Amino acid sequence: MLNRREPRSSPPSSLGARLSSGLPWATVFVSTSLLVGCSQPQKRPIATPASHGQAEERPFIFQPPVDLDVENKVNAVVRIVGDVTCTGTLIAEDLVLTAHHCVSERDADGQVQNHDKDPESLTIELGGDDLPWGEVKVRAIVSPDCGYVSGEGDIAILVLSRKLVGVPTLSPRIEEAPAANESIYPIGFGRCALSRGPIHRIERVGGPIGKVRSGDFIAVASVCPGDSGGPAYSPNKQDVVGVVSASVMDGDDATAAPSIFVRLDAWRELFSAAKEIANGTSPSELPPFRSCQR
Repeated sequence: MLNRREPRSSPPSSLGARLSSGLPWATVFVSTSLLVGCSQPQKRPIATPASHGQAEERPFIFQPPVDLDVENKVNAVVRIVGDVTCTGTLIAEDLVLTAHHCVSERDADGQVQNHDKDPESLTIELGGDDLPWGEVKVRAIVSPDCGYVSGEGDIAILVLSRKLVGVPTLSPRIEEAPAANESIYPIGFGRCALSRGPIHRIERVGGPIGKVRSGDFIAVASVCPGDSGGPAYSPNKQDVVGVVSASVMDGDDATAAPSIFVRLDAWRELFSAAKEIANGTSPSELPPFRSCQR
């Protein structure tokens, strides 16, 4: 994989500021295959699930630092490592919000299967620098019965094996729909083909929400492979309004283009079920929550 190219301008240093893009809208095509590289310059870019094709070895477990920097909410954004690598958001001490295609099972050829992988095969890495300071395993995956590749139902909530006391969390907006023209931007651990350096957490360029649909919304934003599952953060309300699902990419992390984000308010039952399962309730004891009929 090629190294990361430095952004053309310095990114904002806090969650409170983000540049808006003035790019014209383009037709977004959603690919049904996992992106393992970026489009060649001569090819027309298409919208593809923004996740890595292969996890990296992490042989060491790092001890948490003395100062967890709980005032910095961006520390709620974590990296998910399995046979693909994605981004997630701590929405509670033991719940991580991400994209469904990040936790779908794949066969030996990398083809997505219509069921989730073993939750114990997933690792959540804590910290936003080049190396994590801590790791935690997953004990349950709460997801719809769709969205295994992308599109409708591309949302999942991971129940952690233990609570992360003292680690920052971000609030999901599940009682209110995203508003057109509301400013958002993604945060993730992605890396484009022209990126340099090791993987680390990046607050990316975003812009106003352009179109709100029944299950998702579209906004111009900078997205790279590995950003899938990351939050669409609203600096105005300081909450998470969506999940990164797919984006038009050209291999340059400075490029802002039409991107698709799953709406959280469309999946309230999923959030309720995840909370109950985290508290010890068996999924079989809960009302139906996996239905994709909206």
